[in-house]
Amino acid sequence: MCGIAGQLLRHSKAELAGIRAMCGQIRHRGPDDEGYHLDGGCGIGMRRLSIIDLNTGHQPISNEDGSVWVVFNGEIYNYRELRRDLIRAGHRFQTNSDTETLVHLYEEEGVEGIRKLRGMFAYAIWDVRARSVLLVRDRFGKKPLYYAALPQGLYFGSELKCLRAAGVPLDIDPDALRLYLQFCYIPDPWSPYRAIRKLPPGSWMIYHAGGQIERGRFWKLPVPPAEPPPDLSEAEACERLRSTFDEAVRLRMIADVPLGAFLSGGIDSSLIVASMALQSAAPVKTFSIGFEENEFNELPYAALVASQYKTEHHEIMVRPDSLDLVSRMIRHFDEPFGDAAVIPTFLVSEFAAERVKVCLSGDGGDELFGGYESFFQIERFRWMDRLPQFARTAISWTADRLPYSAYGKNYLRMMSRDSALARYFEANTTPYFLRRNLLQPDWMLPSDGAYFRQTFRDCLPPDEADILTQALYFETTAKLAGEMLVKVDRMSMANSLEVRCPLLDSELAELASRMPNSWKIRKRSGKRILLKALGDRLPLEIRNRKKMGFGFPLPLWFRGPLRGFLWDHLTGGLILSR
Repeated sequence: MCGIAGQLLRHSKAELAGIRAMCGQIRHRGPDDEGYHLDGGCGIGMRRLSIIDLNTGHQPISNEDGSVWVVFNGEIYNYRELRRDLIRAGHRFQTNSDTETLVHLYEEEGVEGIRKLRGMFAYAIWDVRARSVLLVRDRFGKKPLYYAALPQGLYFGSELKCLRAAGVPLDIDPDALRLYLQFCYIPDPWSPYRAIRKLPPGSWMIYHAGGQIERGRFWKLPVPPAEPPPDLSEAEACERLRSTFDEAVRLRMIADVPLGAFLSGGIDSSLIVASMALQSAAPVKTFSIGFEENEFNELPYAALVASQYKTEHHEIMVRPDSLDLVSRMIRHFDEPFGDAAVIPTFLVSEFAAERVKVCLSGDGGDELFGGYESFFQIERFRWMDRLPQFARTAISWTADRLPYSAYGKNYLRMMSRDSALARYFEANTTPYFLRRNLLQPDWMLPSDGAYFRQTFRDCLPPDEADILTQALYFETTAKLAGEMLVKVDRMSMANSLEVRCPLLDSELAELASRMPNSWKIRKRSGKRILLKALGDRLPLEIRNRKKMGFGFPLPLWFRGPLRGFLWDHLTGGLILSR
């Protein structure tokens, strides 16, 4: 795991001081090592967190004749198999690292070789002969990659602060902020700045020294079928799910440093710990976080799993004084981010980093197997599809005229929307009337389904797909990459901790995408097939408990011990002056 940065200038030479300054901004992502390579207008650099091949994995790494160079952030879990194939094809390796696989695979197959990678990655390849830089980002966007293509050249980095250090223009992008004000995160490919974009998940980009740009996708999440596939029974799917899940966990246990797991006491993290324990001779190190407020505290459930699998278990309790961390965390985001769970995520990462350098997490299970309440809500709202237009108009008229504090005002607004997709977004983003009260009209997004379909055209399936399929697909693509994985990446890397997500294994995800929604969600409960395949590994209390999510008692704290803290900030000079 590393942080990377670089540039390809069209009319001047890259300077070491400039590349070093960009990489210096992300030292937290890689405190163990640094490396740079300059060649005319190209300069690439990295900060390394050593996980595999501790002695010879220094970057940048080149091929045999120095015509291809790479800087890499992430892990390639199938690199040993790829390495064997490349050696048979005549390539010579200088290290035992997964990074070196990338340069030889590029030599052998070009961008087509990206499809063979199984892992999490963001990397840049400098092709000396073609005088071009290739940027690549993994299928789900687990690893970040920002870039700016300007008249003077290309700039890229693992975090926005790298590009700020290079002097990239920072004019605000109003469209990105409008999206943030509704979604509470800035979705890909936008960034807060007009000149900077995020490379979309599952895609690549080639920037040539003359300024020409090529773009492509190497992967797109398959759309789940409406009906069970004829060549896959539910029993066969359970059997394959069990074996593919264990393989995904096993691959992510490969490391030359201490490794552990986050254990929340929910289904996903508990299944991962169970699989780790069944495949490990030594006790698994597990890390859990809790709260004094019982309705948010999952420590008793985590303890059940830890006891069953005899893990080396560690717990930490979070209290209101943890908000002192906010000023530290802001630096690591570089852009607006509205999920309060960043605080416990930071704390559990900091806690785990005292003992391990790698942690496995349960991220992705809710998206792929239908675990969120928003999916069950869709089933409850299906009757609204039958409302005639005159009724929708009347409901909208009523919602607009109710007092702001009236109970059900936002619910009526949601009922009146013109499509199931528009209702889904209305119910799962910042409430319309809250935004209308706080914002000038220019900062409001359109609220019709057509706008969302156009804006998120790469993150929604075709129109004919069922609304549940559309919601699952959106959350697994746009929301996962823009919110959940951003939170986990920034807060873990702020503590120089690598987090791996077995449930986001590409082969596991493709298997899940072959299963119809009816195998995942039924009678307002989700993850049905995941539990059918693997639930025998869990304590009964875990299997039967209602989903809690990574909750955080911030509203209780703001009404109680942190009331003064909130008032002082909201009435402070900085906010009032704006």
